[in-house]
Amino acid sequence: MFIEPNIKGGKRGWIEVICGSMFSGKTEELIRRLKRARFAEQSVEIFKPLVDTRYDDEAIVSHDANQIPSTPISSSQNILLMAEGVDVVGIDEAQFFDNALPDVCVELAGRGVRVIAAGLDMDFTGKPFGPIPALLAQADYITKVHAICMKCGHIALHSHRLANDDKKVLLGEKDLYEPLCRACFNEVVKG
Repeated sequence: MFIEPNIKGGKRGWIEVICGSMFSGKTEELIRRLKRARFAEQSVEIFKPLVDTRYDDEAIVSHDANQIPSTPISSSQNILLMAEGVDVVGIDEAQFFDNALPDVCVELAGRGVRVIAAGLDMDFTGKPFGPIPALLAQADYITKVHAICMKCGHIALHSHRLANDDKKVLLGEKDLYEPLCRACFNEVVKG
C-alpha cells in the first residue's frame, strides 16, 4: 500500500511497479489505479508497447476484459514526449520496453509525475525480464501479485510456457502459458 506524500510548496512524483506472473492480475490492478486517478480528476496518460496487440491494438485490456484506452508506442523515450504536463503516467507490459524505461520513469518522477508500471518480473525460463529488474530498483512502491498454480493450487510466481519455442518474446494467453508455483515449475523444467 502506498500513501501520497503531503508536500508543502510543490508536487513530488514517484514510481509504483506492479509485477508478477501471467494471470496474476497486474493489468487489472493497473487499470484500477488509473481509473481512480481519473475519478480524482487527475490528468492521466497511458502507454503500452506497440508489439502487444493480443486483445486490442490500442486499449490496455486485462484477461477479465476490463479495459482502458492507451497509446501504443515503440520506444520508452516517446513517453517523455507525450506525457508533458500530466499528473499520472500508466505503463502496461513494461517488460517489452527497451532498457531506457527505468531512466524515463525516474525522469517523470523527478518532474512530479506519479508513474505506475505493470509487467512480468520473470520470463518463461524464470530469469529477470527486460527492464523490470532496474525498474524495481528505482521504484518507490512495489506490488507483487500472484496467480494460482494450475497444477497444485498454491500461489504461482512463474509463467510456464506450454509451447516448445525458445523465443524470448512469444505473445500468447492460456493457449501458450500457465501459471505455476516454484515447486511445480522446477518439477516441469527438470522433467
